[in-house]
Amino acid sequence: MKRIPLIIFAFACVLCFYDGYSYPPDQKISTQNYIEIYRKDAITDMMQTGVPASITLAQGILESQSGNSRLAKEAKNHFGIKCHSDWRGERIYKDDDRKNECFRKYPNVLASYKDHSRFLRERSRYAFLFEYKTTDYKAWAKGLKKAGYATNPKYADHLIRIIEQHNLDQYDKGGKRVPLHIKPNYNYANEEAAPAQITRDEPSLDESFQYNENDVPFVRAMKGDTYFAIASRYDMMMWQVLKYNEASKNDILKIGEIIYLKPKRGKPSTATHLVKDGETMRDIAQHYGVKSRKIYKKNKLEPGTSLVVGMKLKLR
Repeated sequence: MKRIPLIIFAFACVLCFYDGYSYPPDQKISTQNYIEIYRKDAITDMMQTGVPASITLAQGILESQSGNSRLAKEAKNHFGIKCHSDWRGERIYKDDDRKNECFRKYPNVLASYKDHSRFLRERSRYAFLFEYKTTDYKAWAKGLKKAGYATNPKYADHLIRIIEQHNLDQYDKGGKRVPLHIKPNYNYANEEAAPAQITRDEPSLDESFQYNENDVPFVRAMKGDTYFAIASRYDMMMWQVLKYNEASKNDILKIGEIIYLKPKRGKPSTATHLVKDGETMRDIAQHYGVKSRKIYKKNKLEPGTSLVVGMKLKLR
């Protein structure tokens, strides 16, 4: 009879391990255990937000290393979501694209799942995903990649492989589309509403952007600006800002430099340009909102060809 309390205690410990919210910090969790622990949270979130449970689980597995990453263990952050300007909850810092970056910290994993879905629902570039059926995990996976959720060209393939390998699509049954509505940002960590932020197709954090002659929106760099800061300010991925501006993450911005927020177009109203002293092809491309490679091609020049003062370049 004396052994009964020990058995009960041991059973209680097992339940604690599988409660869906915590596990021993030094215990490495397997992918299958991860699914068993968090599938109910993923299904609960799907019914409220319309994000397929299979997608949430697959992203959690991939982004958190099946719950074994430092962010997952110490911050219950299973999707690597950074603080951004609208975050009002607790924080944790670690090196990522930059040194000592800020990441969101949650009270439990379900809060991380909810915030992940909120992140998708409140950013306009992901809006088209919610037109897909919750059972169409392939469309969701490819859509996430298309919208720029990750820079890895194989990101969609990785998600699909994880879903099919572990039969995660079985948890999508019963899910349904949940219409998008403009709502205030919501902080699931402390259950307090954050300031409202409306998302739309154009950048909306302020109205400081202008349009060039090709109708491409741009801003001018301010003192201390970086590409990362501009990407965060306009709810963009850093790779988008770099790609649209033919730039490298190590480039230093000059005050007043033009930074495009959408892809540059190829037909400016100006037909030609005379090269000035010190100008580079990128300078000219940025000025007219045209891609450098198109100017090279239009003038039958090899990329990287040195420019000569007074050279007449065709722009269209």
